Parts: sequence; C-alpha cells; structure tokens
Amino acid sequence: MTASADALRARVAGRSILVTGASSGIGEALANRLADAGATVLLIARSAEKLDAMRLAIVERGGRAFVYPADLASAEDTQRLVDAVLADHDHVDILVNNAGMSIRRSVAKSYDRVHDFERTLSLNFLGAVRLIMGFLPQMRARGQGQIINVSTIGVQVNVPRYGAYIASKAALDAFSRVMAVEVLKDGVTVTTVYMPLVRTPMMESTTIYQSFPMRSADEAADLIVDGIVDQPKRVAVFAGNLFEFAYGVAPKAVDRILNAAYQLYPESGSKKDQGEPVSRDAAMFDRVFKAVTRRVRRRSAKRS
Repeated sequence: MTASADALRARVAGRSILVTGASSGIGEALANRLADAGATVLLIARSAEKLDAMRLAIVERGGRAFVYPADLASAEDTQRLVDAVLADHDHVDILVNNAGMSIRRSVAKSYDRVHDFERTLSLNFLGAVRLIMGFLPQMRARGQGQIINVSTIGVQVNVPRYGAYIASKAALDAFSRVMAVEVLKDGVTVTTVYMPLVRTPMMESTTIYQSFPMRSADEAADLIVDGIVDQPKRVAVFAGNLFEFAYGVAPKAVDRILNAAYQLYPESGSKKDQGEPVSRDAAMFDRVFKAVTRRVRRRSAKRS
C-alpha cells in the first residue's frame, strides 16, 4: 500500500535526507517527492549540472535542497562528501543508498572480465558501505536514524546474466542484515528495498526487457516512500517473494525454469544488438511472463 502524502510529510518534514543517484530515474523521482513533503534533501550524483537544475526547481517550489556532486566509486570522493555534509548539516536523518550500476553479462562471457565485478562492487557495495560508515556514528549517538538500501529483485530471483550486479547487491543485503542486528537498540532502522524492473536510464541499454512489464520511476519511488514511512526491515513485491519462496521449497525446479529463460534469450540486449532475433520460444515466454505479471500487479493494486 502506497503511503499517503500526509503520512510522508509527518515522517520527513524538517528532516535531512540524503539520496544517492538523485540526478535521474528513481533517485530524481524520490528526491522531488521528499522535498515536496518538507524534507531537506541532499542530492548526490556525479553530474553537478543536473543536480543544480534539480535544486533550483525544488527551491522554486518552496523546498530545501543541497547539491553534493561525488563519484561514490571513489573512496576519496566519498569521504570528501561525508565530511562536507556533516560540516553543513551536522547529521543525516535518513540515508537512501539508491545509486548503482548494472552489468548484463553471462559467466561464460566474463572469464576475462573480473573487472566487471570490481566495478559493481566499488559502487553498489563499497560506495554504500562508505556512506553508512560515515553517517551511522551520528545516527547512533542521536538515538535515531534510518538507512535504506535499494537492492534488486534479482537477489530474490537469481536472474541469469546479472551475476556481477546481483552479487554486489547481495553483499550489501548481507551486510545490512548484520548491521541491523547490531544497531537494534540504538534507534536506527535498516530497510532493504528489493526493487523490481524499473523503466530508468540504467535499463535503456537492455532492450530485451522493453517488452517486459516495468514500473515507472515514480512507481518505484513509491516503494521507497513506503519504506521511509513504515520503516519495515524489507520492502518487496509479490513476484520477488514468490520466487524466493519457490526457491526455498524447490530450488532445482526454479533453476530449471531460469535456465530455460537463459537459453532462450540472446546473450546481449544492448542497443548495438537491437536487430538480434529473439527465438519464437522466447517470444512465447515473453507473452506468458507479461500475462502473469499483469495479473499479479492487478491483484496487488486491488489489495492496496
């Protein structure tokens, strides 16, 4: 159920909320929602120009926003960011680790590309961990705070060809579960959002998924908003929970289903391979997947 505007305002008004990956997609949609609800948003991304334009638009609407350009894959840049934010604002009430990079490549095509794993880990895992280590001490000292890590439904589903990406998100997921235990008595909440497929710039290069049902950036932001307002341990959609349950009950059967999908779809979904044919079986799989997903989403909408 999507949180109401009043509930969001009651939760975030007057609070400092840092959003990474704020210059586009989910981060941009979320930052605008939070600013309009009265939060002071700290906008983080590599592009200072895009962040400045966002800040100006937020200020013109009567909101408060501050810009901190940074490359979160860089330890030095991230530390500089942490130092600047603490100097300007003293603390962060809510940290949203949304920034990330995705790589779609099978293990067979990755034998000589270990650097793909290093790249995803440096941003998706270590970048988030550095921010947590930078802002968690103040949260614990103040006895309040929330850390939201945007993960992926792939951690629940084990989507083929996303080994590097899913591994980096799974590492953050495991770290977050351990951290949540340690800060339980400190007033700090740790929430993981298992994000489903979203129509964002990061997904544009994967043309094979354009036929799949995807949430818009605004719909994806709704999931994070729910996490902020309700402060659960996890936010996940029905499809992800279903796969996770099925894998726990019958892992080999789920592996066979996913391997069938892996065999059916072409290796690359990049723009340069837009002309690459998709098999008739894959097209059938598309139609079945879309029908099931739409039905699930209709049921979820009725429940909310």
